Amino acid sequence: MRHLVLVDAVTRQGSVIGAAAALRIGQPVATRTLQELEAILGVSLYERGPRGVTPTTIGEAFTGHARAILAQLSQAGRQVTEFADADRGTVVVGANPGSHMLLPQAIAGVKRQRPLLTVIVRESSPEALSADLEAGRIDLIVGRFTSTTEFEVRTPLYDEFIEICARAQHPLAQQCTINFADLGAYPWVIPGTETALRREIEQLFARHAMPLPDNRVEASSWLVVRQLVLESDFVAALPGLIELYEPGLCALPVSFKLNRHSVGITTAAGRVLSPWVNALIQSLRAIAAERLDNEPKDNIGCGQ
Repeated sequence: MRHLVLVDAVTRQGSVIGAAAALRIGQPVATRTLQELEAILGVSLYERGPRGVTPTTIGEAFTGHARAILAQLSQAGRQVTEFADADRGTVVVGANPGSHMLLPQAIAGVKRQRPLLTVIVRESSPEALSADLEAGRIDLIVGRFTSTTEFEVRTPLYDEFIEICARAQHPLAQQCTINFADLGAYPWVIPGTETALRREIEQLFARHAMPLPDNRVEASSWLVVRQLVLESDFVAALPGLIELYEPGLCALPVSFKLNRHSVGITTAAGRVLSPWVNALIQSLRAIAAERLDNEPKDNIGCGQ
C-alpha cells in the first residue's frame, strides 16, 4: 500500500521532495520506498531531472493502476461506513470554473432531502481534479470538460458560452453597440494562467491586434471576480448564464467569438457510484434543465 500511495504522490507532485512533503514523511524514506518498488518491478518508473521527475511510459501506466486500486479501497471503506448508517454519507465534489452557478443549488436541493449528508467541495485545476478522481479522492467533477482520459466518463449538462460582462451601472452598459477596442479603456479581471479561459482571452485580444490590458487583475476566484465587477468599472469574460444568477451584472453588446464549451459531470469509468453521488447528479441535471429553459436567447444589451 505504501508503494502505491507513494507512486500516486510522486506523479502528482512531480518530485520526490514534493511527494514526501504531501505525505508528511522524510525525503530519505520516500526515496528508499521508491527504490524498493522499482527493484520489485525491475524497471524505472521515473526519469530524474534537475527540476524533479517525469513518469516513464511504464510509470504512467503503473500510476493508473495504483490509483485505481487506491480508489477501490477508499470507496469500499466509505461504503461500509455509510451503509451502516443509511441516513449519513459523504460526497466529495471537484469543482472548476463554470461549476459555481449550478453546484450550490444542486447541493442545497440534495441537502433538503438528506440533511445528514456531508458534501465536500474541492476547487483545483482540471489536471489536479482529474488525478484526484482517478485516485478516488473525489467522487465526481463538475465544470467545463477539458482533455479526457480512459478513466473518465462524461455526462454533459449544457453548452457554455462566454460573454463580456460588467455591472449594470457601467458606463458602457447603456450603449447599443460597442467596439472591442473600446473595452481597452477599462480595467479587466482576467483568469489565472492555469485556466483554459485565460488562453482563449489571450487569443481573443490577439485577433483584435491588442495586447492584454495593462490595467488588469488576474484572479480565478469567483468571489474576487464578482466583487470587482459589481463594485467598480471592471469588465470580465464570464459564462453567459451568469446573468440569471447575478442580476447586478449584464452582458455588454460587443461582438466577439469565443468557442463554446460543454459543462457537465465527470465520473470515474467502472466505478460504482453511491446513492448519495447519484442523488447529487440527479439534482445537477434537474437544475441545468430548469436554467436552460430560462437562458437568454439574444444579447440585446444592458440598456434595452
